[in-house]
Amino acid sequence: MFIRIGFEITLDSSADTVLVLALTPHASVSARTIGSGAVRAEPDLPLETFRDSFDNLRTRLRAPAGELKLWSDCIVELDGAPDPFDWTARQHDVGDLPPETLQFLTASRYCDSDTLAPVALELFGTTPPGWARVQAICNHVHNHLTFGYGFGRPSKTASDAQREKTGVCRDFAHLAIAFCRAMNIPARYASGYLGDIGVPCSGPGDFCAWFEAYLGGRWYTFDARYNTPRIGRVLMVRGRDAADGAMITSFGGYRLTGFRVWTDEVPGTPDDATLHEMLETRPEAEALTLAPSG
Repeated sequence: MFIRIGFEITLDSSADTVLVLALTPHASVSARTIGSGAVRAEPDLPLETFRDSFDNLRTRLRAPAGELKLWSDCIVELDGAPDPFDWTARQHDVGDLPPETLQFLTASRYCDSDTLAPVALELFGTTPPGWARVQAICNHVHNHLTFGYGFGRPSKTASDAQREKTGVCRDFAHLAIAFCRAMNIPARYASGYLGDIGVPCSGPGDFCAWFEAYLGGRWYTFDARYNTPRIGRVLMVRGRDAADGAMITSFGGYRLTGFRVWTDEVPGTPDDATLHEMLETRPEAEALTLAPSG
């Protein structure tokens, strides 16, 4: 299947501002791509691309004062399969875990697993270790939190979400990650594109956060917000939590004045010429409503 992914973000800066972006498909994404998933800017500016310690592809630029439009638009070819699952995937003893997974066992900026450890033990201490335990965590988070854009804030931690019972998709991911770590299961933050493919439309497009847990010798995708395998994820960033994969990191002030994201299945079986022709015009994606600046 072919999926068209992209975004258009408009910023307004009062002075020159250095930006570091995490808006490109992850270096591990091997899907055939028609067009380019790289960030582009209007007006045209020098863009520096680099990999960070999590293999996220970052873009650094200096935004001049005034309006800046950032955008990307491409088509990726995926197999159309839902997220893989394995009910028999086992939980590893910490002493047997690969060393590179150990950093995803400890508390981080937003995933305060140390604070939540007593709650995790009470809720999940009697669940079977392995896939069933992670699924029990996802079930709790999915049922415990109410989703709403108004519930998000930059300082919100996993324990805040557990206490307040509300959050945006990253809060669902953070709380599930913190509970996994508290139960000695390596878990890491992930985000990217996830459209309404094979499910009812949920409104204007947006980026989505989920998480990955290490079970049975590999990383598996879990999504506590939707709590069901989904089709068409395209990974952008990974990290210990959202602090490692912020969409825009600004070293100066700006206002976000426009935000559109699209993740749409391309119908039929078009040839490459038709797909390239599609990319000559950006789609008319519905914009998210932005809160007034004040």
